[in-house]
Amino acid sequence: MSRTYRRLVLFAVMCAVFICSAPVASAGTNVSRATRAAGSSAAARLRPDVRRFDERVNAALAKSQAQRIFWGVEVADRDTGQILYQLNADHFFMPASNAKLFVTSLALATLGGSYQYHTTLESAARIGPDGKLAGDLVFVGRGDPDLSNVVFPYQLKTERSGPVEKVLGEMADAAVAKGLKEVDGDVVADDSYFPYDPYPEGWSIGDIFFDFGAPVSAITFNDNVVRLQIAPGSRAGDPAIVQVQPAVASESMTAQITTAPAGGHAYFSVSREPAPNFLSLTGTIPQGQAPTELDLAMIAPAETAARALKQLLEQRGVKITGTVRVVHAPPPQTSDENGFSPPPPPPQPSAAGANPFVLAEHLSPPLIESVRFTNKVSQNLHAELFLRTVGRVKAGFGSAEQGLKIEQAFLRKAGIADGDVLLSDGSGLARDDLVTPRAVIALLEYDARQAWGAEFMSTLPLAGVDGTLESRMKGITGPAVIQAKTGSLEHVHSMSGYAKTYRGENLVFSIFANNETQHGNDATEALDAIAEAMVQTLGGPRASPKKKRK
Repeated sequence: MSRTYRRLVLFAVMCAVFICSAPVASAGTNVSRATRAAGSSAAARLRPDVRRFDERVNAALAKSQAQRIFWGVEVADRDTGQILYQLNADHFFMPASNAKLFVTSLALATLGGSYQYHTTLESAARIGPDGKLAGDLVFVGRGDPDLSNVVFPYQLKTERSGPVEKVLGEMADAAVAKGLKEVDGDVVADDSYFPYDPYPEGWSIGDIFFDFGAPVSAITFNDNVVRLQIAPGSRAGDPAIVQVQPAVASESMTAQITTAPAGGHAYFSVSREPAPNFLSLTGTIPQGQAPTELDLAMIAPAETAARALKQLLEQRGVKITGTVRVVHAPPPQTSDENGFSPPPPPPQPSAAGANPFVLAEHLSPPLIESVRFTNKVSQNLHAELFLRTVGRVKAGFGSAEQGLKIEQAFLRKAGIADGDVLLSDGSGLARDDLVTPRAVIALLEYDARQAWGAEFMSTLPLAGVDGTLESRMKGITGPAVIQAKTGSLEHVHSMSGYAKTYRGENLVFSIFANNETQHGNDATEALDAIAEAMVQTLGGPRASPKKKRK
């Protein structure tokens, strides 16, 4: 739907929320959920452990800066469904990366954890006896998020092995092993598996400079990120030494960084300009300072991948007479102000034709491993690719809008009413995303009951151990466990997931902090305090340890 129409719908929904201030349940699935919440919450307040938890929450939120934040909290017993605590649980909050809970659940439910992405190197022609390919060599992407040197499975931290062009090099090797010696044509990057729509609705213009706002493409090369290593020259005034990975990405940017006198601080500025090399990096780095690394969004991932592939083939002795080209699909057509959405066009064959000759192919790790990496490190681009892959596989059209339509049907199946989750992307980077804590609880409860539920839970960061929770709540030790997805944007912090208390109670929880102004410190401190109180206080009485006989 159009951006204007989405805003009108959102305004109407928010008006309904605030006008209807009495606790009246909405129709359908939400009646039973609201009734259950009211009854179970009243019963829970009689429990001494719940009263202690309530006191701890009040203390955490009574601190000066925390008082100014808009909080939403819900905690439930995962085994019984009893609501133990709730605060603004039916209000809307910006979820930040907690939105990834919805798209990764959707991906596992619709595609399955064993799903694999398929990337090919193909042509309409065949290799002749002399090793010559009389036609274009087409690199066809189908949304694989892991065309990089990341090591799978993810274990505690992100590990990399080999050059960032590792997968492309393996495919080049396979093509040469098939006898390829010459390409009498172009190297073509075909990312038409998804419609061309690199930046989701609701993203900020400032996001698209950096790695977390990398453009979405069916060809994803090195997470569509360019890593710069910047080192000072030997003397003040000398140009800085800039190394770029992948190296071919240097063709789409300029860097004017000089060496400053020793003792100062490094300063960099990034801008985009209307020119062929339109990513411009300027700044200074002090003499004698250790190299600084900076991750920027790749400008044109499909074209960059094609250039890298061409270079790799030429390094292996393959002669290429043509140049590099890119084939995009048309942008998706969106709904008009009346909500009408034209039917998506039928899938088209790749640029190599309907019956291509395949020179090389690459299969991704199983989807569960990609989901694990996405949730552990909160990888925005991968979440966007999951959403579009669901649309393409299940409906034949890989747009974000098509993926969101399928997501809404999935949420209804999970017991979440239409209108309780308003998302315009998969990653949570969109500023117009809105969810309620209660909707997140419903999703997590549903996930836990599925055959893939245990695997999904294992993809979430573990407090004090790995992912985005590696350095948080380190005091939580066995048997207590917190497995949760974090979220962070300007003025927004969130954490939702599963927990096991010291007393053995299994919990599901969702905590949101919106309108925070102190760069996250106060919100994160209070948020962690609530989660720690949850596992320390909730649950039945703990068995007293037996005294040792003397």
